[in-house]
Amino acid sequence: MKKSNKLGITIVLIIFVLIWILPILYAVSTSFKSELAALSWPIKLIPEKFTLEGYLTPLRNPSAPVLVWFWNSFLIATIHTVLAVSFFTMAGYSFARLKFKFRDQIFAILLATMMVPGIMNLVPLYLVVRNLGLVDTKWAMILPGLSGIFNVFLMRQFFLKVPKSLEESAIIDGASPIQIFFKIMLPLVKPGLLVVAIFSFIGNWNDFLWPSIVTNDVYQRTLPVGLAMMKGNYGGRFNMQLALVIISFVPVVILFSITQKYIMRGLSGSSGIKE
Repeated sequence: MKKSNKLGITIVLIIFVLIWILPILYAVSTSFKSELAALSWPIKLIPEKFTLEGYLTPLRNPSAPVLVWFWNSFLIATIHTVLAVSFFTMAGYSFARLKFKFRDQIFAILLATMMVPGIMNLVPLYLVVRNLGLVDTKWAMILPGLSGIFNVFLMRQFFLKVPKSLEESAIIDGASPIQIFFKIMLPLVKPGLLVVAIFSFIGNWNDFLWPSIVTNDVYQRTLPVGLAMMKGNYGGRFNMQLALVIISFVPVVILFSITQKYIMRGLSGSSGIKE
């Protein structure tokens, strides 16, 4: 590739990076400004005087337990992730390796459900949750997401890439199906496990619509729902609004930054087996 082409591509990429990162820098900067400085013009990315007013004022609001919402989101997302990885892994292994009647037909029907818009399931799903007595409980936000078929499909593809010769050798050596699953198969699909775990955690953490439907008690709400509820209290206070936004997305950014290479390895189809 010519140097001029490389330079042009580099400039275009830099422009796209700036377009993406400038709003984030503005949000972070404004969250550390006073209420008056946040409204001043022209906009200054570096505050003349740093203040924690935007963070401390919402945290001190007795009618809006932000720390409780943060803990609820973390606890719900963590439990959901553990259960999701367990269920999706076992389901993916079943459809990839186990032989049972109508296996492929059942999997095809499950894949077809992905074409149904999720919003169409809200009413029947709410009725199920209500009849089970789970409204205003954390389980109402943990369990429904475990029915996602995409992660089952993802794990199935990872298991299909594991050579059958490894499984057959283990059977000859006298390994039980449980030993084969935990000691041979799972270590070879670690990238897939990490991708499913990260997607499950981030998806549950960012979920707004479903938690807003199944929670009425302010102390059972998650962070996205709680912060949306607080928006009316700080309508013109941009520093406080943006501080709340930063509180909500910092954990996700940290998680993604730490696990980025594993996500790329998993999405590229690597199963941990050397060619």
